[in-house]
Amino acid sequence: MSFKFTAAHSSRIKKSSKPPSLKRNSSSSSPFSTFPRRKPLQRANTALQDEDEDLFNDRLDDVGLVKALATDLTLRDVAQAIKYIRGQMWSPMPEERAGMNSSRVAEVLNFRIGLPPIVVVSHVQAMLNSPTAVEREIAELVKGGAVRKVVVGGRGSIGEVLILGSDLDEMVKRSGLESGLKDKFIKVLHENPSALKIPRSSFEAEESKAIMHAGFLTSATGSWTTTDVFSRPGDGSRGTMTSIDSISRAASGSMAAVGGEGAVHNSGGSGGGARSMLGNGDCSLALPSTGPFLKLVTSARAHLVSLLGKSRFKECPESMLRQRWDGGIAGDDAQSSARRNRGEFSGVLPGRTRKWKQFYGMSFEWILGDCVGAGLLEVFDTRSVGRGVRAL
Repeated sequence: MSFKFTAAHSSRIKKSSKPPSLKRNSSSSSPFSTFPRRKPLQRANTALQDEDEDLFNDRLDDVGLVKALATDLTLRDVAQAIKYIRGQMWSPMPEERAGMNSSRVAEVLNFRIGLPPIVVVSHVQAMLNSPTAVEREIAELVKGGAVRKVVVGGRGSIGEVLILGSDLDEMVKRSGLESGLKDKFIKVLHENPSALKIPRSSFEAEESKAIMHAGFLTSATGSWTTTDVFSRPGDGSRGTMTSIDSISRAASGSMAAVGGEGAVHNSGGSGGGARSMLGNGDCSLALPSTGPFLKLVTSARAHLVSLLGKSRFKECPESMLRQRWDGGIAGDDAQSSARRNRGEFSGVLPGRTRKWKQFYGMSFEWILGDCVGAGLLEVFDTRSVGRGVRAL
């Protein structure tokens, strides 16, 4: 028997070999631990949420349509309306926090300068009170030579546009035509103020070709279409590669069975019809850089209508639609400046919005008037939240 006997060996206190656990016992924790756990609520941005929600989840009050969109009471005739519409087409370039480098700023300014100074007829009618009176005044101004009317077809079906006579003369003077041809073309325009087509006999063949290359004339083919080559007996009996007689005799599956390699060119495509009729007929009056203008207006119309389609009833206050068009850019007021100083979000830079990236800073007032004149939207009075906009 060993005499080394202490009380420590006979006590019932035992040390645990493992470190104590850091987990709390349910019985010793706070009384709130028995409540079921829930995930924290994810709060969305209320500003963005309110922008896409309809007010009171109901339609806006409609107390009558707005007859004239122009807020300037000094507009009394078509000439003033044309200058007013041209003046409000573009938003001013932001001086600070633009979000665009110098190259992009130069690109935007050059694009604006390159567009022709034209105004759509329906846009003028939307700005003034009476469309009938506007049509009569346009006819008088065109007859007097103060305003020129040009028919624009193709993309977007814009129809007729107006340009001041002085602006058209200035465009001709700035063109690359010879000085003698410039004076001759301006003289022909003044002699035919209301004509939409210019006779080919007014110019020599080389002169007509030079004016066409400058963009002021296009070939007027009338009712001629590419199907006339296949359907008319006179054209089909000439023995060309695109005639019905030649195609019917060709072997099945060969290139000749579809008209040959130059079928599209021979039937008038890619300018073939215009070259074949260069010696007769009339030339339609045109304006340079009309294509970029048509593309810009068509895409801007579609974008504004799509913004209005985000609302449930496809209508919203004009102020809300303006915010959507601007893209939620940062403001210049004191509150926005204070939020920026605190490092909080106060809006995106203008250069990152579609208004400036795709539409080169087109103003909301201009595109709204254009869409109303085109019959895509209508503006009505709500009394409570100002003017409302509805898609048709």
